[in-house]
Amino acid sequence: MSYAIFENGGKQYKAVPGATVDIDRLSIEEGASIEFDQVLLVSNDGDVQVGAPTVDGVKVKGTIEEHFKAKKIIVFKYIPSKRYRRTQGHRQKYTRVRIDEIG
Repeated sequence: MSYAIFENGGKQYKAVPGATVDIDRLSIEEGASIEFDQVLLVSNDGDVQVGAPTVDGVKVKGTIEEHFKAKKIIVFKYIPSKRYRRTQGHRQKYTRVRIDEIG
């Protein structure tokens, strides 16, 4: 099984060909192709290459499938003795990327 670990937006993701990865929202239209060149690790059936800090000449190529919002979370702050109550909701925006190839 081949896979790669790449970095985007300060976060690391595992890329497997044919799978999808949900990353923070990108300002690229749906259906466009994208390349991630910050590849930190590549594994090809047990042969592991670890970058220092990145692996040279390796890119993760993918296609943007959709932009979506995650499920809403509720942020509730409460201090009983001060009668302080604050409720706030948040929905994180994501981009779903289908990994086409590693190479």
